[in-house]
Amino acid sequence: MAPVVQAPLFSFVSDQTLALLLPIVVYWTYSLLFHWTSLQEFPWFEKYRIHNKEEEARNRVALPDVIKAVIVQQLLQTALGFLAVLADDSQVVFDDELGLTQYQRWIGSFLSLVGLLTLVPDSTVETVAHVCYYYLESLVRFSVAMSILDTWQYFLHRLFHNVPFLYKHFHSRHHRLYVTYAFGALYNHPFEGFLMDSVGASLAFLISGMGNRGALAFFSFSTLKTLDDHCGYNLPYNPLQQLFSNNAD
Repeated sequence: MAPVVQAPLFSFVSDQTLALLLPIVVYWTYSLLFHWTSLQEFPWFEKYRIHNKEEEARNRVALPDVIKAVIVQQLLQTALGFLAVLADDSQVVFDDELGLTQYQRWIGSFLSLVGLLTLVPDSTVETVAHVCYYYLESLVRFSVAMSILDTWQYFLHRLFHNVPFLYKHFHSRHHRLYVTYAFGALYNHPFEGFLMDSVGASLAFLISGMGNRGALAFFSFSTLKTLDDHCGYNLPYNPLQQLFSNNAD
């Protein structure tokens, strides 16, 4: 049976386009939230601020310049994303029926191997297959993508620090921000941003084999984590900071 084309989440926009636009919405929404919090100087949040106001004065670039640079980078990334969509206008769709059938066969083979096939109802096999296909496999693909992106960015970041030419001409721009804040997450040289973010995310997406919905979740979550890494706060109840220790403190 041929794969069934999955309807988009919203009728007015395709999942591919949404996967490109939603990270931008996440970026500015989360940035504005932390920037507003910083301006309000709420006592509870101030206890967990990483840098004080005096240290912020050491930044060598003004906030408007950071915003302009980030917008330029996002325009470039989005343009490249749209070109990729136009180059491949086919729907990347999984054959759900085939996938579920394969999992049922694998589960049946395992149960037969351990002598439990006749004891487990078919309905239970179908339920387990459903969980494996829709949830476990999606989680594995997402974890693979995050691991690939994190590894790519870690070693590329080290390369830009250890090679004097790369640091002087490219990576030093990012360190004009002595004090990190959410707005500055994507403030860097366009060349470095292309390699670090665009290429890294594309490789993670392709190698993991996730579909359009997976890309939507992956690109949005990776954007959210990048912003949280640069938020300027070490919050005790922040789930991202509890789960991941690598940040830009």
